[in-house]
Amino acid sequence: MTIGQYRFSVKDLGILTLLTASLLVGCGGGGSDSATPASTGVDEAQREAPQQEGTPDEVAEEVPEETDDGPRSVIFVGNNWEGVIDVIDASSYQRLGRISGIPDQKEREKAIALNPLDLLFFQGIRVLIGEGNHQYVDDMYSSPDGRLLIVSRPSYADVVAIDVVSGEIAWRFEVDGYRSDHMALSPDGTQVAVSASTGNVVHILDVETGEELGRFPSGDSPHENIYSEDGERIYHASIGTVYTPLDNQLIGDLTDGLLGQNLLDATKGERVFQVVDANSLEIIKQLDLEKDLAEAGYGNLSTAVRPMAHTADERYFYFQLSFLHGFIEYDMQEEKVLRLAELPDLTNGLPRELYVNDSAHHGIAMSADDSTLCVAGTMSDYVALVNREDFSHQLKTGIGEKPYWVTTSADGNHCYVSWSGTDQMSVFNYQTGQEVARVDVGDHPQRIREGSVPEAWVEAQGSLFLP
Repeated sequence: MTIGQYRFSVKDLGILTLLTASLLVGCGGGGSDSATPASTGVDEAQREAPQQEGTPDEVAEEVPEETDDGPRSVIFVGNNWEGVIDVIDASSYQRLGRISGIPDQKEREKAIALNPLDLLFFQGIRVLIGEGNHQYVDDMYSSPDGRLLIVSRPSYADVVAIDVVSGEIAWRFEVDGYRSDHMALSPDGTQVAVSASTGNVVHILDVETGEELGRFPSGDSPHENIYSEDGERIYHASIGTVYTPLDNQLIGDLTDGLLGQNLLDATKGERVFQVVDANSLEIIKQLDLEKDLAEAGYGNLSTAVRPMAHTADERYFYFQLSFLHGFIEYDMQEEKVLRLAELPDLTNGLPRELYVNDSAHHGIAMSADDSTLCVAGTMSDYVALVNREDFSHQLKTGIGEKPYWVTTSADGNHCYVSWSGTDQMSVFNYQTGQEVARVDVGDHPQRIREGSVPEAWVEAQGSLFLP
């Protein structure tokens, strides 16, 4: 369908209707209502944020000092609502500096303000997904030499490469549709896969140039991407329309009992999990999770795969699902659900339609020895360290609010957790279960990735950001 100069699909019209209705009833929360909110560009990004507070279980661990003259190994923490990436030393856990993910903010938002359709989606993302805030930084990876930082920016519907030393944008790629999301970096560091949330595709981009090398189709709201260790496959999931309010469990169960179908679940869109050939970008395998869950006796669970982790041999996967306080264990070889790990629900009866983007839990990672899973209990404000053999667990409570991502360290001995509600990152030791460090970061941290930056950039920061 074409209206004026704009062409719409049926899905676009549905999303536009929902966006318009949401904006008209004023459900945007406390975020900025303007097309150009208060600046969080380069100048503001360089301010010093508060330093570490709280008392981890261990003040610090003995860590080796880096002695070579190559790039500095660091941890990147993307602050979604602020548009800034905190850079933390991977050995000392001291913050080295900050990089603006939106150095072109004025230019981008001027262009958005001049395009009515782009402006509607820009504000709609704030209302429906961003809890009243624009989403400036979702995911980020550094190039192998640390020279470039690749950043996906949902509210700008793009991916950019930022020159770390200069802070300038080296290249920019606009995704299909109106929102970019999770990314994955190929093992050789030459390509990134980025999900286009409303475009229902995943783009494969050249890290150095931003050139699109290919793409593959997905379901509604493409989400997580993980490359296999050998770089030959991409594990991908789409999560459906997690931003709709049609999540009431009582009504869903009632229609399921009366009609044999959960009518509310049917509104959540197409949710897929697929294995993609990383070279040809052909879909090798697509799981039928609805059937697999039903056969395992868990037919009441959502089929929307959220974050995932896997064993080193990539046979056993651990899927977080929408609304689930826990995760399932899936045998990729046999294509069957093996077990359900049920973790505590500490939400005090919070209706699931109030879960942030349907995420009871959002973040899971595996230790290098495949013995322990680190799980973000998002709506229950805890981290769980789960024994993979019997699913016994340690709960870490009272540390922060809304943990929203988990990443395993390069050595496989620690997990990094972002506390999106209290603006901190924690480091947990897999073996001891202790929190060994806690670092203050920016507004609404989400994705955490390890990478590198040029030593020259570190030296240029001086002592401004050191405690």
